Amino acid sequence: MNQRLAHIALVVRDYDEAIAFYTQTLHFILIEDTVLSETKRWVMVKPNGQSECCLLLAKAATEEQQTRIGNQTGGRVFLFLYTDDFWRDYNNLMEKKVNFVRPPVEEPYGTVAVFEDLYGNLWDLIQPT
Repeated sequence: MNQRLAHIALVVRDYDEAIAFYTQTLHFILIEDTVLSETKRWVMVKPNGQSECCLLLAKAATEEQQTRIGNQTGGRVFLFLYTDDFWRDYNNLMEKKVNFVRPPVEEPYGTVAVFEDLYGNLWDLIQPT
C-alpha cells in the first residue's frame, strides 16, 4: 500500500488575508488559487521547502465553521513547522510581530517555540536535533 498525506484543511475567515499571512509572514508558496464558485476557491499553500503536504485554506461557509476559525483542535498545537535554522525563522517571525505563546526551549527532539497564526491556531516552530 502506498499512501501519503496530501492536504490539511485549515478553516479561515477570508481567502486573501490568509494567503497574505501564509505567503508574506511565513514565506509559504502559493500553489493554487482557483475560483470554484462565487463564494468558494481552492487555495493551497505550502512551506518553502521539500514538503509534499499542503494547507488547503478553506473559507468558513457556515456559522458552525466560523466558530472553528483559530481553534480547530481545542487549544492544542495544531501544526508543526520544521526548519533548518530555528533562530533565523524565529527572529524573522518576531520582526513580523507574530505572537509567540511559548518561548524557545531546547528539548531532546530539538529547539521549539509555539506561535499563533493570524487566527490563533497554535503552531510549533521546530528545528529537529
